[in-house]
Amino acid sequence: MEVGSKLKNSRMKAGMTQEFVSEQIGVSRQTISNWENNKSYPDIVSVINLSDLYSVSLDELLKEDKNMINHLKESTDTVRSREKFSKVIQIVAYLVIWVASILAFWFGIDPDGAVYSLAVFFLILPVTTFVISLLIGKDESWSNYKWLMILFFGAMYMIAEYATFKMANSVRFDKFNIPDFEMIAVGGLISAVGMVIGMLASSAKKKKLAKADK
Repeated sequence: MEVGSKLKNSRMKAGMTQEFVSEQIGVSRQTISNWENNKSYPDIVSVINLSDLYSVSLDELLKEDKNMINHLKESTDTVRSREKFSKVIQIVAYLVIWVASILAFWFGIDPDGAVYSLAVFFLILPVTTFVISLLIGKDESWSNYKWLMILFFGAMYMIAEYATFKMANSVRFDKFNIPDFEMIAVGGLISAVGMVIGMLASSAKKKKLAKADK
């Protein structure tokens, strides 16, 4: 028996409608119908969610359907590659702007640093941190690492301030300055706001998909 028929039988045994299932796993009703009619295959995450929802083992759902198993293997490898690439792009984009901001301080033409401070610490870094955090919040592949990234952005915010004004004062007055650890809270807060908004946007998108085709 193909996986589509197994999914349909399992759903009916559980006494659930396609609309209810679509809401539970965050896809459209038409998508559920396509899976059950073997017009398309669910991804590995959806298969796991369906297995839990129907209280049916993965082995029972996938057994004897080689096409489905091959599909899951190929799609999983593809998804992992895309997820890794997406993560790298997000972090590299942030680091490029972060490094450029520090270099602009040391090689810039702003003698008192007032314009630089306004441009970088009140505009460029906050906006960059917010936007990248927003993307991470929407990206489910980050999973539990999302909250660790808040600490990362907070630390990078502090380091940016230390690598510019604090270090310049150390050089000018020949005196060691300790980092301003309060900057971690500032950068972390900006990141947290972006992260939460991204997660809410992702959740809203799932609900919208679930209501589609009803």
